[in-house]
Amino acid sequence: MTLKQIYSWIGIVAAAIVLGVVALTSWYTVDESDQAVVITFGKADEGITEPGLHFKLPWPVQTVEKLSKETFSLNFGYDPENAENADIVRMITGDENILQADLVVQWKIIEPAQYIFHADDPEQILYNATSASLRSIIGSSTVDEALTDGKAEIENQVLDLLVSVMEDYEVGIAIQDVKLQEVDLPNEEVRQAFMKVTDARETMNTKKNEADKYRNEIIEEAQGEKDAIISRAEGDKVERIETARGNVAGFNALYDAYQSNPDITRQRLVLETLDEVLPNANIYIMNDDGNTIKYLPLGQNGSATTIPPVEDNAEDSSEEGNTNDNQ
Repeated sequence: MTLKQIYSWIGIVAAAIVLGVVALTSWYTVDESDQAVVITFGKADEGITEPGLHFKLPWPVQTVEKLSKETFSLNFGYDPENAENADIVRMITGDENILQADLVVQWKIIEPAQYIFHADDPEQILYNATSASLRSIIGSSTVDEALTDGKAEIENQVLDLLVSVMEDYEVGIAIQDVKLQEVDLPNEEVRQAFMKVTDARETMNTKKNEADKYRNEIIEEAQGEKDAIISRAEGDKVERIETARGNVAGFNALYDAYQSNPDITRQRLVLETLDEVLPNANIYIMNDDGNTIKYLPLGQNGSATTIPPVEDNAEDSSEEGNTNDNQ
C-alpha cells in the first residue's frame, strides 16, 4: 500500500468520524418530565419544554442541558432520610424565647438558563434564603403564635418573603409552597413550663367565656323585664286615656242633658248619688204634695218602692219621710 493510499484511508476515517459526531450530536429528545436549554458557544438560548425529538447544530457549536420539571423538596432543619444527623435549627422569637423549627419547601425550576448560569449552587442559595426567611418571621412572632394557632400565618409570611427573595436572586427557582413540620421548645423542662402556662390561659379563657355567658343572660333577662314593664306601662297609659275620654264623653253628655232639663237632671244626680252612697238601704223619697217618686233601683231587689199618699198634715209626712230616710 502506497503512502497516498494510506492518506486516503485516513481521510475517509476522519470524515466518517466527523459525520458520525455530527449525526449523533445534531438531534436530541426531551421527555415529558424534562426541560432543555440549548447552549451555543457557551451562551444559553431560549429554553425548550415541549417533549419530543429536536435538532440543533452539532457539537461543539451547540450543546444541550436537560433539567427536570418535577417539584423538589427542601428539608430545612430535618432530613427524614438522615434523621440522626439532621441539624437542629434553633431560633429566637420576638418575645426572646428559643424555638426549634423544621420547614419543608416545595420548589421547581422555571428558568433553566438562570438555574445553570446565574449561580454555582442554586440549591444552596435556596437553603440560605429559607433559613433567613424563617428566622426573620419567627423573630417577629411570639412563642405562643409559633406553638399554637399562629402557624398558618407564619407559613404564609415565610412563603411571601421567600418568594420575594428568590425572585431577587434570579436563579430560575420558583417556590410552590412551604410547610412547617414541627415547632417545639428546646427541652422538656421548658415544654412542661409552657404547658402549665397554656393550661392556665385556657382555664382563664373558659372562665371568661362563662362570665360573658352569664352576663349576656342577665342582660337579656333585664332587657325582657324592661320590655315587659314598658309594655304594661303603655297598656296602662292607653287604658287611662280611654277611661278619661269616656269620662269626658259622659260629662259632656250630662252637661248637654243639664242644659236641656236642669231640674230633672239635678234630681237624677241626687238619686244616683244616693244609690251609690247607700246601695243596700231601703230609701223612700216623697214630694211635698204626697206623691211618690219611683227611682230604680231603690228596693232591696232592685225594684221601685211606691208610697201611697197620706191624709196627715205635711209635718207628719215630713217626719215619716225623715224616719224612712234614717232606715
